Amino acid sequence: MKLRYLTILLLALFLTPLCVYANDIDSMIFYPQEVPVQDSPKVFAPLSANNEEIIFKQNTRKFDSIDPSFSASIYPGGRGADKLVIYTPNFGLHTGTNEFGTEAIVEENTVTTLSGADSTIPKNGIVISGHGTAKKWITQNITVGSKVYIDIMNKTITVYTTSESYTYEAKAKIEEALSIMNYYKNNLPNYNYNLPNSHIQTAQNYLKIADNEKQNSIILRQYTQEAIDAANMAIKTSLPYVKNELKGTWIRPTELTKEQIIATLDKIEDAGFNNIFLETYFHGKTIFPSKTMNKYGFTVQYEKFNEFDPLEVWIKEAHKRDIKVHIWFQSFYVGNQPPEYNPSSILSVRPEWGNKTKKFADKPGATKAAAEHNGYFIDPANPEVQDFLLELLDEIITTYKPDGINLDYIRYPNANVAGDINSWGYTEYARNDFKLLHGTDPIELTTSDVLWLDWNQYRRNNITNFVKKAGKLCRSKNIYISTVIFPDIASALASKQQDWRNWSANDYVDGFTPLFLTNDSNMLVSMMNDVMRIKSPQTELFAGLFITFMGGAPEDLIRQIYQTRMMNSNGVIIFDYAHTTPVYTTTLMASAFNEEKQKNQCIAEKQKKKWWQKRKKKKKSVQEK
Repeated sequence: MKLRYLTILLLALFLTPLCVYANDIDSMIFYPQEVPVQDSPKVFAPLSANNEEIIFKQNTRKFDSIDPSFSASIYPGGRGADKLVIYTPNFGLHTGTNEFGTEAIVEENTVTTLSGADSTIPKNGIVISGHGTAKKWITQNITVGSKVYIDIMNKTITVYTTSESYTYEAKAKIEEALSIMNYYKNNLPNYNYNLPNSHIQTAQNYLKIADNEKQNSIILRQYTQEAIDAANMAIKTSLPYVKNELKGTWIRPTELTKEQIIATLDKIEDAGFNNIFLETYFHGKTIFPSKTMNKYGFTVQYEKFNEFDPLEVWIKEAHKRDIKVHIWFQSFYVGNQPPEYNPSSILSVRPEWGNKTKKFADKPGATKAAAEHNGYFIDPANPEVQDFLLELLDEIITTYKPDGINLDYIRYPNANVAGDINSWGYTEYARNDFKLLHGTDPIELTTSDVLWLDWNQYRRNNITNFVKKAGKLCRSKNIYISTVIFPDIASALASKQQDWRNWSANDYVDGFTPLFLTNDSNMLVSMMNDVMRIKSPQTELFAGLFITFMGGAPEDLIRQIYQTRMMNSNGVIIFDYAHTTPVYTTTLMASAFNEEKQKNQCIAEKQKKKWWQKRKKKKKSVQEK
């Protein structure tokens, strides 16, 4: 049987409800094309390769579900711990999964892309998604070009890695490198394409050798891998340096001495970053000794930084290197440590500030947010909460004079579960305040009530009012203000009460730093389009990329930077520095973040051009004689 496999009955699977009768299941199994469905076994048969095909490995694993019910799960995309899940077009346009798993995008029966989270679901295929042990299985067994077959009856996925898998990946990456290089050749004057072009030619040569050695598995595997590696280098060296582009990274400081901070900043500078977003207020504590925190009776400073002010050193040393410092500020999130563990924590001192769900509104203390790592939030409706946060921001701006403020967790906790039972904001203050405004305690409302829309708007207004005040404060001190947002405006409004469209329309902030929680470039483009379409022109956009955090391939990082440039973003911010290992920084410095390399290449090109001009003149002079 030839290696032309089935794509059979995907449409049947996509169009048929999962609750089917037993005699309907057989029609949903993937079979080899040559075998009539009615005569086929219900378990997919082992791969039978053609004469030129080499099978390097195969593996089978049980999957847990197809198109899980999102509304019935607290987990994004309905994918739970250690689960292996299949998503079809029936599920929607994308998986909606979080950044703690990995995914393989399959078109027909071939893996076209390895992704991380929230992947685009192809119309002619599926997405295989895994967390924990399932993530490990995908990582170990699935590559670009792998052939994937599914047995619905036995709930198994069989994956084959063959010689065609490797040549598929090599060809795809060569084509991608050519596409990027040709784009800049056609659109960027003085673009130096010599280096990526040389890698492309090397990759093509290796691929030719592999094509001539189809019967020798060792040589074929060696040279297809050489072709893939060369194509990856072509991708990494294809992006030019863009001078006015923000090249940033979010960083949680762990350095305990001035010397350690200097060493880290040296590495950051060497990696080509020109902006850092330094986590300064997080988990309800500050990295610096705060007068505001002391005034309110809260923990004055993160204990590990006692007797040392790291913020002062970070800003001073960063500015020496022409690196701007933005204060990364966790607005309404105060960490996941239970209040009783620390008598000077915010919620120990001010328990009435704790945010609550409807279900636990009458219970003492704040409600844990299951969808937020069991963390705690403070109440945006309470003016005391807003006053405290604004005082803290004012202290940071006045004392340290940073370059910018980056507001994170500028929202209510995520409400993933269907219905209003998991909606947030049912604090004593908010309930009384809303009742004064509308005559009804919001706890009595359901989603079908007319006032439910007013309750949503009330909560959104609380967030928006704080953003407005913070923006006014920053601009009065000539400080740039940006906010972390969720790019899907519908989801941001419905589950987080985050109305960033309003902030942009009214010019409350200078820039957005959206969280693009995906390795999938198609999904990135889709999400960026959503933000670009809705935001006002005066609001700048800096794409928050999660490739390093999700352990994506280095070339994925270049691919996404390329896409953000194509869409005219103002720069990128990589989440986060702790996960930006040397394999990523080396990739960034191959070209995209390396100004000196570009300068040197331009100088070399100019010298080469002069040499050729001199040679032509000399040749012409000889001919004339």
